[in-house]
Amino acid sequence: MAYEIEWAESAVTSLVDTLEYIARDSPSYAAALAIRADKTAMSLEQFPNRGRRVGEFDDPAVRELMVDSYRLIYRVRPAKVTLLAFVHKSRDLAILLSDESQ
Repeated sequence: MAYEIEWAESAVTSLVDTLEYIARDSPSYAAALAIRADKTAMSLEQFPNRGRRVGEFDDPAVRELMVDSYRLIYRVRPAKVTLLAFVHKSRDLAILLSDESQ
């Protein structure tokens, strides 16, 4: 069964912000990263549970895959995968989450 892939607005925003920042110095690297992020996201259609659980969430359905130095964070639901965020692995996700809830 193929899962539907859905990008949450927060994931689109974080990916676009990342790509724009990288493109200032290297448009070709930004383009390559965009392709890798999309391929990784689309790979979840067949194998959504292959990512590891995200420790900052107390939810076994929230998982992540690495795309270069970035975490592609997503939630698995019946027949659907929702991409939640695209963040650099050096960022403190717990702080980002608390900032967004304010």
